Amino acid sequence: MRAGIACLVLAYVLSQFYRAFLAVLSPVLIADLEVTAEQLASASGLWFLAFALMQIPVGEALDRIGPRLTSAVLLSVGAVGAGLFAAAKGALAIKVAMVLIGIGCSPVLMAAYYIFARSFPPAVFGTLAGAVIGVGSLGNIASALPLAWSVEQFGWRGSVAALAAVTIAVALAIALFVRDPERVVGHSKGSVLHLLRMPVLWPVFVMMVVCYYPAAGLRGLWIGPYARDVFGAGPEAIGTLTLVMGLAMVAGNFAYGPLDRLLGTRKGLVLGGNLLCALCLLALWHWPALGGWRTAALLAGVGFFGASFPMVIAHGRAFLPHHLVGRGVTLLNFFGIGAAGLAQIITGRLYAAVPADPPSAPYEVLFLFFALSLLAGLAVYLLAKDRTD
Repeated sequence: MRAGIACLVLAYVLSQFYRAFLAVLSPVLIADLEVTAEQLASASGLWFLAFALMQIPVGEALDRIGPRLTSAVLLSVGAVGAGLFAAAKGALAIKVAMVLIGIGCSPVLMAAYYIFARSFPPAVFGTLAGAVIGVGSLGNIASALPLAWSVEQFGWRGSVAALAAVTIAVALAIALFVRDPERVVGHSKGSVLHLLRMPVLWPVFVMMVVCYYPAAGLRGLWIGPYARDVFGAGPEAIGTLTLVMGLAMVAGNFAYGPLDRLLGTRKGLVLGGNLLCALCLLALWHWPALGGWRTAALLAGVGFFGASFPMVIAHGRAFLPHHLVGRGVTLLNFFGIGAAGLAQIITGRLYAAVPADPPSAPYEVLFLFFALSLLAGLAVYLLAKDRTD
C-alpha cells in the first residue's frame, strides 16, 4: 500500500506543477508564441475546468472501478497533453494541451483521499490529506525557480517534453503498485444527487468554492505578470518570488492538518485562516507597489493562510455516507477546482479590461476580487455545522 500511495503522491506533485507552471512560462510564451496574458489566463482556467468537470465521472470510477486503473489511465492522457504543449505553435494548442493535462491530473489526489477514507481511521484523515498536499506542493516549488533554471538551460519546449516522459512513467508506476481497497458491500444506493440534497454540506460547498482560487490564481499565473509589470522583475526574480509563495503553501498545508484536533474545531480553523488570507489580499490591493520583502511576505501570507483546501474537504468528508466517499470527495473537489478555473477566466477578463495606468491598476482589481469573494464565502460558511472526527 505504501508504494502505491507514494506513486499517487508523486502524481500529485506533477498535478501541482502543471497547475502552476504558467506563472514562470508566461513571459517566454508571450515572447515566443506571441500569445497574450489573457489567452494564458484562459488556458490556465481551462486546466481547472477540465479537472473539475472530470470529478463527477472520477468519483463514480473510484467507487465502481477503484483508484488504480482510474488514475493510471487518465494520467496517461495528461502525458499526451504535455507532449502537445511541448510542440505548441500558438494559443489554441496551448489551450487544448491544458485541457488534456487537466483531465490527466483529475483523479490522483482524490484517489489518495479515497484510499485514506476507506483504509485509515477517520481521525487522521485531515492530517493525511494535508500531508499529501504538502508533499505534493513540491511540484509547486519545482514550477518556480527550478523550472526557470530548466527553461534557461534547455528551453521551454525541452523542459515540458521531459515532463511528458516523467508523467507517462508515473502512470505506469501507478498501474503496477497501487492496490484498490476492498469494495463496499451492500448500501449501494445513492449518487451525487443524494449528496446535493444534504443541507449540511452546502455551506461547506460554498467554502470550497472560495477557499482555493485566491492562492491558486496568484501562484498559478498572476504572480509572474504582476512582478514583471509592477516591479520590472526578470525570470530569476519571478522564480524566486514564486518559490517563496510555493514554500509558504507547503508550510500551510502541513500546519492546517493537525490543528483541528489541537484546537477542537474544524470550522473555526477554516474561518480564522481564511480571514487572515483575505486581510493579506486587502493589503496587496491597498499597497500594490510596496516591493521587496513586504510584497513577498503578503504573497506568502496568501499562500500560507489560503492552504485550507484539505481541511475543508475533511470537514465535508465527515458528513459523507461510507458508500459514497468516492463521489463525495470528488464532488467537494469539483466545487474547489471548478471555481478556480472560472476565477482564472474572470480575472483574465478583468485584467484585459482595466487600463495599466499605473501598471499596478489591473492587479489592484484582481486582489480586490479575490479578497471580496473570499469574504463573501466566509459569511456563508458561518452557517456551517462544525464537526471533527
